[in-house]
Amino acid sequence: MSAVKRSVLHQLINVSAEPLLLARVDQTDWPVALCNPALEALADRSDLLSAPVTDIIEALHGRETARELSETIRSGQESSIPLEINGRNWLLVLKPIEESADGSARYYAAAWRDSASMTSGGDASAAHQALLRARRRIRDLSRDDPLTGLLNEAAFRDVLAHDWAVAAREKASLALLALRVDDFPQYQRVFGQHASESCLRRVAQAIRRCLRRASDVAARLTYDGEEVLLVMLHASDTEAVAAFAEIISTEVRGLRLHHPHSSKERYVTVSSRYSVVAASGGAADAQAFLTDLVST
Repeated sequence: MSAVKRSVLHQLINVSAEPLLLARVDQTDWPVALCNPALEALADRSDLLSAPVTDIIEALHGRETARELSETIRSGQESSIPLEINGRNWLLVLKPIEESADGSARYYAAAWRDSASMTSGGDASAAHQALLRARRRIRDLSRDDPLTGLLNEAAFRDVLAHDWAVAAREKASLALLALRVDDFPQYQRVFGQHASESCLRRVAQAIRRCLRRASDVAARLTYDGEEVLLVMLHASDTEAVAAFAEIISTEVRGLRLHHPHSSKERYVTVSSRYSVVAASGGAADAQAFLTDLVST
């Protein structure tokens, strides 16, 4: 974005009564490039520039809304998220702008709009929000693993390819963490299918509780008949990733799920492998990164 364009756009954003921001999504962490006083007033802070957009949304509207923002940015699509602010219905409208040479968005605009001003009457507003919720539900069904609620394998591979491309442009690193329930076949033989599914679900929930940022991603896949739970982080510090793996291990151990045939402890535990690499190349390199981790 040239200096002239930036100056003009900044003036346009500033005169808007609606909270607005522009995030740079072809960089890691998706930093805020521009925002207006209305958003600073909504957030009750003036240090929004360069802050990760997911952190701002999470602080304002919670982790789930921030996750939905992350999924929208990675999909490259427009979206609207219904919100309630001080007893009023709003829409967080998200739109990609200024495409890169490869067709991906360089920026995302986010605007907070009073939904009553966008529709004629309360019934229309309620119907509009119901339609948005239905669309999100359809999208979630195609991306989520029905057992654990984590991303399914196909969706995770898409997210990995997207974030790998961004990290490669920025010469940044990505970290993958693969977790397996220790002696899970023995658990399945003792307790059966339903209890085993419940175990996986609770372990997955424990992993989600440990995710530090809304842009972190967790998924479930099956590799050579084994259940593998994956976490992708934007990180370059191997020691920090190792510490994060230990946090997950402690959280799972704290579930105190009885496992009489575990070779580790009397409760369900997880073992982990992780890798931190500087992203380079294309989608095939991203998939090779994943395969190398889960196959060893």
